Amino acid sequence: MAKVELKKPIVEEISAAIKDAQTVVLVDYRGLTVEQDTVLRKQLREAGINYKVYKNTFMNFAFKGTDCEGLSDLLEGPSAMATCDTDATAAARVLCKFAKTAPALEIKGGVVEGTVYDAKGIEQISNIPSREELLSRLLGSMQSPVTNLARVLNQIAEKGTEAAPAEEAAPAEAEAPAEA
Repeated sequence: MAKVELKKPIVEEISAAIKDAQTVVLVDYRGLTVEQDTVLRKQLREAGINYKVYKNTFMNFAFKGTDCEGLSDLLEGPSAMATCDTDATAAARVLCKFAKTAPALEIKGGVVEGTVYDAKGIEQISNIPSREELLSRLLGSMQSPVTNLARVLNQIAEKGTEAAPAEEAAPAEAEAPAEA
């Protein structure tokens, strides 16, 4: 009975972490050096991603009845879980980028916005830019035509002011001989 009571807070912690998470990614961290693990944890923390190692049995209990239930098959060997509440692609992006420099880190799979993906699916998701980057691209593409229009109108206005003095001088010359 005491063992169950000790496990319950950990299962509740995992359940709370996955409850509001837009993304959950499982990795096998075997073979990472302490230095690599420290760098990885720092990068994840800076990106707003929670990363923690849990026992597979605890994660399995927490996953039951949730979108993460499909990840239960991946709970073999050492597993660490990365979750992010704010950006659906951040965990996949940071982990896949780090795995390129540290091949010992193996992406097992994950859940992104309720859909279960295998390692290849998570890798594809990692190529999707962040929401902020997509918004800045959208704003940039919206500003481009407006900027070009303003540039063209400015050039027309400059040409118009250059042509105006010449047109004003011509009528004055034409009127002068007529008066004489």
